Amino acid sequence: MTIYRCYLIVSLSVLLFIGSTTLTAQHQEQNRMIVLTDIEADPDDMQSLVRLMLYANQIDIKGIVATTSCWMQSEIHPESIHRVIEAYRQVYPNLLMHESGYPSPDHLRSIVKNGLPKYGMTGVGDGMDSEGSQWIIRELEADDDRPLWISVWGGVNTLAQALHKISATKNATEAERLIKKLRVYTISDQDDSGLWIRNTYPELFYIVSPGDSYGEATWTGINNVVPGIDNSTISTAWFAEHIQQGHGPLGATYPDVSWGVEGDTPAYLSLIPNGLNDPEHPEWGAWGGRYELYQPSFEGRTDGSSVVTIAPETRPIWTNADDRYSPLLPQPYGRAVRPDTSTFEGYKVTLWRWRDDFQHDFAARMDWCTKSYEEANHPPVPVLDHSDRLTVQSGEQFTLSAKQSYDPDGDNLSFYWMIYPEAGSYDGEWTMNQPENDWKRHGTAPQVEEPETIHVILRLTDKGSPALTRYQRIILTVTP
Repeated sequence: MTIYRCYLIVSLSVLLFIGSTTLTAQHQEQNRMIVLTDIEADPDDMQSLVRLMLYANQIDIKGIVATTSCWMQSEIHPESIHRVIEAYRQVYPNLLMHESGYPSPDHLRSIVKNGLPKYGMTGVGDGMDSEGSQWIIRELEADDDRPLWISVWGGVNTLAQALHKISATKNATEAERLIKKLRVYTISDQDDSGLWIRNTYPELFYIVSPGDSYGEATWTGINNVVPGIDNSTISTAWFAEHIQQGHGPLGATYPDVSWGVEGDTPAYLSLIPNGLNDPEHPEWGAWGGRYELYQPSFEGRTDGSSVVTIAPETRPIWTNADDRYSPLLPQPYGRAVRPDTSTFEGYKVTLWRWRDDFQHDFAARMDWCTKSYEEANHPPVPVLDHSDRLTVQSGEQFTLSAKQSYDPDGDNLSFYWMIYPEAGSYDGEWTMNQPENDWKRHGTAPQVEEPETIHVILRLTDKGSPALTRYQRIILTVTP
């Protein structure tokens, strides 16, 4: 009897712990999003949609709209969206064992909508409304103060039509109110309506790498094979082992690469709540890359691989920004990792620097499709012992601490504190005291002549399989 009571108490404690950790994801304010996808123009849309299903409890998906693009100008394929959702249906009960909040497959089916099977601006104007464009307006008019992200994986003319309709039917004040809610992240320009939108609505929040070549876009960092680093997490063998085979029907739906793997995924990676991502601040850097607000130069540009006629930007947009980064290398003795002696710089770096982390996260969630809670890995939880916004004076000593961080599976944790200089305003050379891999780190604020910001990122990684990472961003305001 005593043994049974002890077992019961332990079991209840485990259930309460699991419940508390899964509810954390559910109760965070989620980013709401509508996807525009030219699915079947290239297998990568199907790939990105399979991954998105695994994060459907982390992002508030309000619609998935089948659209055209420059690669598929007169047809749409909503049936392929439904195919992925039906695969999701089969693993849905198992996913709920790992985290709560996954939407029902029937709900996801109900928000699949059609755009017009017309290319670009030929599908924009009076009488060009579609299920998709009307659905965007409906969601904008909902009693919801959260921004509405439009994650664009193909052509953007469905959004262009929604904006046209709003301008034509709403008074100026109401139109402005609705448009201010919009946030657009588009995977380059894949029809001619993107530039029209940016020119016609100069205040619209718009992330894009415009231009003549996909190779000049930040998002290609997700599949860019970088000489001098380990690229194994984007290899065909890695996808076969960790995603496609032996992971149930959702993994089996993930197609092989034809052009580039998951080129559309960066359009929502920054919406996943991981402690690093803050989608309202593209300049801070995140899983989807880092972007700055400026008007890019048009000099020397010609039509290229996007097959979309390009023209100069007429206003600032959120676009390519450079990072300087030294990858972390595992060590056989002493500290677990050290920065590489090689340094990489560029706009693609802002995305691929996080690639192993988000690929491992993808693999772990794919494990959730078939494994029990005890068999799978779950992300650690960083907990600061202080605020994530600190003000320090020049020359002042301070300590950052995350001693209460924990792992829901009881895994051992590795800490790593790093400075993200491009994310803050301070541009001088500055570092913190060693070691960088303890649960706390000391520093002395640099000398400044006016208030400056410095971003310090805690990277917390467990030793499960695959190893999972979460972050905590601390913003230091340094005053004179």
